[in-house]
Amino acid sequence: MEQEHGPSKSKVSGTGGKKGKASDKKLSMSGGPFTATKLGPKEIRKNNRGRGSTRKVKLKTTSFANVLTKEGIKKVKLKNVLETPDNRHNARKNILTKGAIVESDIGKIRVTNRVGQDGVVNGVLLS
Repeated sequence: MEQEHGPSKSKVSGTGGKKGKASDKKLSMSGGPFTATKLGPKEIRKNNRGRGSTRKVKLKTTSFANVLTKEGIKKVKLKNVLETPDNRHNARKNILTKGAIVESDIGKIRVTNRVGQDGVVNGVLLS
């Protein structure tokens, strides 16, 4: 389900009088559907058209992440999602979102980017 990103001003003025509608809703104000990025072999969708004829990259499934450690950045294989802050059911379905805690080969990782919109998984190693 798309999310509305339009102007949301107060419908009441400072004195209590009702305000008129500023503008109608437009198709450009609506967002896209949620990309539920899961663990599995890497699969990318590039067909989505953005503003100005740009192509957006959506990550459908992945099995690796770029992790920032004390030694530097490493490419690590992901095992499963332990918890997600936005929805506890996403962890049971192995859906990656920003802020999710993921189990990997080197330990627990916290995802730091918006996975479905960036095309890669970035994270930091938790001590």
